[in-house]
Amino acid sequence: MRIRSVAVSMIACLGLAGCTSSVGIDDILSRPSMEVTSSIAKPEAPVPAAEVVGLAEEQSVEVAAVAAMPSPSAALRAIGQIESRKPTSSSKFTVTRHRFRDAKPIDFGRNAPQKLAVHGVDVSRWQADIDWRTLRQQGANFVFIKATDGGDHLDPMFMKNWVNAHEAGLKRGAYHFFYWCRVASQQADWFIRNVPKVEGALPPVIDVEWNHQSSCKKRPSRELVLEKMKVFMERLEAHYGQRPIIYTAPDFYEDNLQGEFKDYPFWLRSVAAHPSKRYPNRKWLFWQYSGSGLSQGVDGQIDLNVFHGSEKEWRNWLSGAVYSARAD
Repeated sequence: MRIRSVAVSMIACLGLAGCTSSVGIDDILSRPSMEVTSSIAKPEAPVPAAEVVGLAEEQSVEVAAVAAMPSPSAALRAIGQIESRKPTSSSKFTVTRHRFRDAKPIDFGRNAPQKLAVHGVDVSRWQADIDWRTLRQQGANFVFIKATDGGDHLDPMFMKNWVNAHEAGLKRGAYHFFYWCRVASQQADWFIRNVPKVEGALPPVIDVEWNHQSSCKKRPSRELVLEKMKVFMERLEAHYGQRPIIYTAPDFYEDNLQGEFKDYPFWLRSVAAHPSKRYPNRKWLFWQYSGSGLSQGVDGQIDLNVFHGSEKEWRNWLSGAVYSARAD
């Protein structure tokens, strides 16, 4: 895995005098991810080849016993040194009213996301350098940050975004873009190696969707899709102690997820209609309502999201209180 060279360099660095918390975030970035989600058009770029495993072989691997979790990498230990400020408690967290704009506004009628209280964003390398404090002032109360995809790709901006979003006061979580030509357990291990387990972080996210621009052209059966997701999510829940959030889009949901994973929180992409129209009877926790958002602090467009509940429900959810998502 490519994190090995990063870990070696970090270990060597940590062994030198004076190389402690002064290590820069830019020093621990890894190979860029070439993923293209369905929400924002990304620059054309070749997708690195990844190991392809036959479905029969993969299926036998997925049902095998879960191996021991990998130890945190030196890069993550360095992140722990950099993150000196304690996370803001849910009781002290101030919800900022959103002031986002949209390059392609949609009239959602009486179910407009603007009527909900807690807005946020999701980002990846394509947003480049972000002024996080300004973005926070514009109404980004939370952020889901692209971390990994497949079994060997790390978003080069993840570490920087992870630390800077925290320092600006946003509630942060990390997401993994699932690659259908890679064993699920390998992908889970890769995510765990690269995403810190820290107090106050939002649950990890598995991003499952069909991506026509991916180098992986396979569309596994519904049965295998569900099996792979279960392996990945159970591995993450065992490590982070939080049930993962499932992010998906309408076409993938229709093919695979209707009626499934009722005990998991969902983050639904629905940029042209309310989720109740695209995902009937599905309870949801987060709604990605725009892929063309505009905000000070970010050059270009950014995904906009909203929490399905009131400020009080948001604080209760952050504190670990049981919150029952709704389908309306």
